[in-house]
Amino acid sequence: MNFLKNISSDQATDKELVAAFKESGNTEVLAILYQRYMDLVFAVCLKYFKDADRSKDAVMDIYIELTAKLKQHEVENFKGWLHVVARNYCLMQLRSPRNLKTTEFNPAFMQSSDISHLKDEALEKEINLSKMEDCLKTLPAEQKQTVALFYLEEKCYNEIAEITGYDWNKVRSFIQNGRRNLKICMEDADQDGA
Repeated sequence: MNFLKNISSDQATDKELVAAFKESGNTEVLAILYQRYMDLVFAVCLKYFKDADRSKDAVMDIYIELTAKLKQHEVENFKGWLHVVARNYCLMQLRSPRNLKTTEFNPAFMQSSDISHLKDEALEKEINLSKMEDCLKTLPAEQKQTVALFYLEEKCYNEIAEITGYDWNKVRSFIQNGRRNLKICMEDADQDGA
């Protein structure tokens, strides 16, 4: 293979292999890179699926997805990026409608026929959501945007960095500071309301 000049595929770094794949589109290059981390991908899938056969299938499906995704994204740390891709793949599979199990509600299983405690919980949840919305408005624009993307739209750090144009470390910092500021604001709102 002469996709990397003067470097054997065993000595090539992940970054060199990513660049070579993006340049050539040669799936053999991607296969060499992916083989380094197949055990990691399998372990991630096994953690979520708890089924070895399904995890093996997922490892192959993720490889197929990589051929398109790797061309679309700037990847600095392939191993970390691949871990996120594998995790997201598993979560999407688990959320798909064929995996959602529904059961018919049987009132006999309720501890009490009095459902007022459920109304109280729903009211408390609504109050907390209202407080959170108010507190979210008080955050600086960067924190508000990144927190909303991370928690409400369930985007990963890499996706947020791509959407906003912020550096990955900035995204992490904005989310951590935003979460802390939200918590402080909500605790202050609880004390004011008490």
